[in-house]
Amino acid sequence: MAYSCSASAQTLLKLKPSSSSPNPQFPAFLKPTKHQPFISSTTAHVDPSHPLTDRSHFRAKNPIFTLLPGPRTQFSVAAQREYGSVGGEDESVSPNSASQEEFSWSSVILPFLFPALGGLLFGYDIGATSGATISLQSPELSGITWYDLSAIQLGLVVSGSLYGALLGSLLVYPIADFLGRRRELIIASVLYATGGLLTAFAPGLSVLLIGRLLYGLGIGLAMHGAPLYIAETCPSQIRGTLISLKELFIVLGILLGYFVGSFSIDMVGGWRYMYGISNPVALLMGLGMWSLSPSPRWLLLRAVQGKVPLQVYKEKAIFALSKLRGRPAGDRVSEKQIEDTLVSLKSAYAEEESEGSFLEVFQGPSLKAFVIGGGLVLFQQITGQPSVLYYAGPILQSAGFSAAADATRLSVVIGLFKLLMTWIAVLKVDDLGRRPLLIGGVGGIAASLLLLSAYYKFLGGFPLVAVAALLLYVGCYQISFGPISWLMVSEIFPLRTRGRGISLAVLTNFGSNAIVTFAFFPLKEALGAENVFLLFGAIALVSLLFVVLLVPETKGLSLEEIESKILK
Repeated sequence: MAYSCSASAQTLLKLKPSSSSPNPQFPAFLKPTKHQPFISSTTAHVDPSHPLTDRSHFRAKNPIFTLLPGPRTQFSVAAQREYGSVGGEDESVSPNSASQEEFSWSSVILPFLFPALGGLLFGYDIGATSGATISLQSPELSGITWYDLSAIQLGLVVSGSLYGALLGSLLVYPIADFLGRRRELIIASVLYATGGLLTAFAPGLSVLLIGRLLYGLGIGLAMHGAPLYIAETCPSQIRGTLISLKELFIVLGILLGYFVGSFSIDMVGGWRYMYGISNPVALLMGLGMWSLSPSPRWLLLRAVQGKVPLQVYKEKAIFALSKLRGRPAGDRVSEKQIEDTLVSLKSAYAEEESEGSFLEVFQGPSLKAFVIGGGLVLFQQITGQPSVLYYAGPILQSAGFSAAADATRLSVVIGLFKLLMTWIAVLKVDDLGRRPLLIGGVGGIAASLLLLSAYYKFLGGFPLVAVAALLLYVGCYQISFGPISWLMVSEIFPLRTRGRGISLAVLTNFGSNAIVTFAFFPLKEALGAENVFLLFGAIALVSLLFVVLLVPETKGLSLEEIESKILK
């Protein structure tokens, strides 16, 4: 698409090259950055700030988010692009020339934190369940008379939340755009709290399983609504960082579950404490989401779809954006940004139906987005992620690591390493881009799986090879498929089908997770561990080819630009 502006507007565009480095004295979350005005290096409609079109090639001006030194270009005016031309010469726009939005970190933290708690509660369930199953089956420490669970009953306890997440993904598909991102997350918090309470106080197995199912429903809604809300409300300069931070919260939740399990494992009825600890976090999530504004993009989408009065929801969107950015209610900057975004939405969908049909996600640009996003979350699971860590204990124990003698302490060690590698991905995703992290990480995953296969086949006398392969797998997964898959899913779908598209991606993720989890042990018995890892390694090589050939780079592009430039 071509972009231009009037001569009077062109005179406002002044580039200021700058190689200033961030002030190292203040952490990012303690001191808001000084607002620096920006423009696109292309000619464009002048706009002092435009969060809802969130263009981005940005390095946050603080030491946490800027690791690589180098000159940056600061611009003196923010510019609006992609909504059509009004005269003058056309000029193409590259991602690196995108205009930026002024923002302060203090206004970004809460709209990220409360949705991200949904991811933390998902991770916590994974970590807590690993210890709860041990406590639940102990004759001395379970505190119940029905501790002697069959393999099927134990499997239902472990996978109950997974089934709930699958069901939640199915239920939210047709109603995602009706609910909206904020209400969806509030409902998720209620399901988290209800499921956690039922599980913690379960008098019998049936109530316990109902609680696990309800908690899983909360996972399904939270994993759909959280990336949507964060992507649609945050400045695009830090969209990759914040959505990757949500993945960090999942890993942090796993680690928290491991810690709680390690402290509660010797208590009578310790499994009740492990599951019950999630309730205060669920309450905080619900109250926090209640206090936040709806997504301005979602409000405008409903108005353009003709589902609600246009003028009323336009005013609501202005108020929501002002509140999200910490500005006075109804300020002129927010009003101008909402007006421009509304023009963009009307222009984009003027010749189409106001709302995507039920099957539109499998057509045209939406199908291309689903192939990319759904493919990433599918390969995330079928490269063995749910199963590889099953061998962590035996591998580390064979190498002489004393921590392997205690399953809970071993889990903490693995969790800390996962947390470290995810943090590295968070720091670099908006700097290096999505594709480099995916290509490097998936290549490392393939190499680690082939090394594990070689260890079980003919390198059994060199346990350090297996340890290195295991850590390589965990590290490469956490800088690639772990955070980047969900980041791409949250930003790749067109706005009109984004809710349904992400629902299908979440369903693909949990469905493939279930398949891999349940197929692992039969495959292990039929093929042997060495051939199972060889199979996973071959799938990883296919996924690497998929990333190289089909996955685009979205760094520096607004959600609207991704739709117009990559999907069209």
